[in-house]
Order: sequence, then C-alpha cells, then structure tokens
Amino acid sequence: APGQAAAACKGPGMAAVRPPRDPQEFSSNWKALQELLKQKANNSKKPISTSQTDTKKKQPLKAAKSPQVPAVNGNGNVVKAKSTKKMDNGSAKASLPLAKPVSKGVAANKNLNGTKSNGKGCKEKKKNGIVVKEKDELKHKRMKTEEHVEQQPKEADIWFDDVDPKDIEAAIGPEAAKIARRKLGLDTEQSQSVEQVLVKEKAFDGLTRAVAMDCEMVGVGPKGEDSIVARVSIVNQFGKCVYDKYVKPTEEVTDYRTAVSGIRPQNINTGEDFKTVQKEVAEILKGRILVGHALRNDLQVLLLDHPQKKIRDTQRYKPFKERVKSSRPSLKLLCERLLNIQVQTAEHCSIQDAQAAMRLYTLEKKKWEAALRNKASNNKKSK
Repeated sequence: APGQAAAACKGPGMAAVRPPRDPQEFSSNWKALQELLKQKANNSKKPISTSQTDTKKKQPLKAAKSPQVPAVNGNGNVVKAKSTKKMDNGSAKASLPLAKPVSKGVAANKNLNGTKSNGKGCKEKKKNGIVVKEKDELKHKRMKTEEHVEQQPKEADIWFDDVDPKDIEAAIGPEAAKIARRKLGLDTEQSQSVEQVLVKEKAFDGLTRAVAMDCEMVGVGPKGEDSIVARVSIVNQFGKCVYDKYVKPTEEVTDYRTAVSGIRPQNINTGEDFKTVQKEVAEILKGRILVGHALRNDLQVLLLDHPQKKIRDTQRYKPFKERVKSSRPSLKLLCERLLNIQVQTAEHCSIQDAQAAMRLYTLEKKKWEAALRNKASNNKKSK
C-alpha cells in the first residue's frame, strides 16, 4: 500500500527496501534527485572546446567542479556520489586535471615533411614501413648550421681597383682580400711557391762561381725613350741575393716606368751614386760566369763589359728557343713553360728576375756547359 511504502521509507531501521516502482510511490525527494542527476548528465555531454584540443588528438578534460549532489539509496539513506569517467577500456578511473589550451605558436602534430610528433621531444617518420625517430634537437642544430653557412665571395664581386687588400680584408674578409691580391698580382701563396722554386733553402749565401744579374731602368730624354740604370740586383748560384742597390739618376728622369720597373722617385732620389755601384758590380763580376736575360741591355746601362765566353744569356740559348718556339723568348714565357711558375705578373722585381734566370741556367747547366766546351774544342781543331 502507498501509505505503508512511505512509512517504510521513513523508518530508520529498514535496510533492504527496494525503490518504488509505480509513479505514485515516488516521493518528492526522489523526484528532485532525478532532476539533479539529469542536469549533471547534460553538463557532462557538452562538446569540448576546440581551443583545448589538438588537431588530431583530444586529451581528456575534467569538467568544472560542481557541488556534490547527495544520492539516496534504495533504503532512503543519503550516500556521497562519486564522479567517475568511463575510459576506452571500460574501466572507471579518476578524471585527469584540465588540459592547458594549446597556443598558436605550437606546431601541429603532423608537419609539412610528413613527420608526426609523439610529444616527447622526438619525431616519428615512416621510412619503408619502419618508424624512425629523429630528435628535434639534432634537426634544429642541423638547420641552424645550414642557415649560418657563410657564402664565400665570388671573384666577379671583387672589383676594387685602388683599394689596399688589407682594407678589403678588414671590411669583407680574408677570402675577398685573397681574390684582390690575386688580381693585383700580389698573391702571397703564389709568391711563396715562386720563392721556393727559385731559391734553395739553407744554401750558401755568399758569392759563387756563377752569379746572375738584373737591372731595372727608368726613362730619360724628351719622351723617356732612353734608359738609365735605377736598380741593380745580383744573386748567387742558389738564388740567394748578394747585392741589391738603387742608383741615383745621372740625368733628369722623364718616365719612371713604375708599372713595369717598380721604381718610384723616393727609391732613386736616396739611392747610391752611379760610380760607386758601377765599381762594386765590376768587382763582383770579375772572373765569374754571368747569368741573366738579355744581358746586353744590363751591361750597357752600367757601362760595363764582360768576356763573351763567360756570359750565359737565357734569351739567346738555342735549346730554350726551340722549346718555346720563339726567336726572342721573354723571361716570363721561359719560366711559365720550363719552370711552371709565374713571374712578372705585376711590377718587375730585379731580384726575382735574376733568380729566375739563374734557375733556368742551373736547369740546363750540364748540357749548356758541355755544349760550350765542345764548341771551344771544335774551334781549336779548326784553327
């Protein structure tokens, strides 16, 4: 009976009374409880905000805290309701704390190159069906290195004509200065290699039986066509310099020929007196083999003479003429073809020219001297 059921619900001692089945048996408290439970169920079914989810994977969220609703069991006693959440595997677990909203700066799980982030500082990449993990740190370092690779200046970009290579090095860098020096003929590496070819290291640095001489000249006269000596350099058989002096001009200089001779006014204005240089050079050459290139011109400006049998002129040596196929080969051409080095690329240097002539002579010394001996013996026989 309805009255008995109501009395049974109110009875404190009743423990195992089943809940009412007919509508008229529901009490007002039971109906209120059902309404609250429905509201709670509706709140839990609301869609999760898109700002709190990632593009591919939704993280579990905990609903906002709501006051616990008292539940009434079948015997009318009030019990505490526990909020549970069904997981995918069917087990009830305590809900996780609210997930932090993902900012716009965070990259999506799947980026442009097809890799997928697993949230642990690594990236998974499928290659031939195998998942390969690549650490973000290593990839970041590699990308950073590629970005900061310094592009070396191209030779066409270096076009400064009258700028000191040291200034270019300070402004642009050593590579640009190297290109500028090469264009100006001042490449240090090239000069060093030429020096190594022409000079024998740790060799005797005094006078030897054979010496090589070269002179630099300046122009005098109305148009600078006539020549006078401005510098004299002499090296020994091993390429070691034994004499090098600038000569004070005996006439007014009308053309310094700096582009070729390398002579400037300050060099010869403070130079040695011509007579002194002439005497010193004559003493050095006395009784020695004189080597050089176009020696007739050098002896002429010095107003000196030397025995023909003791002159070794690289311009007049027939085997050299035949090799380079020229009747009057230049010193530059001979060095390029026979020694595989570059000389006279910019302003001439009398020391280097004398060294080059001596190196050509020592290259063919045995054959050269043997040919001269045979020629001398043949002349004696003919007489």
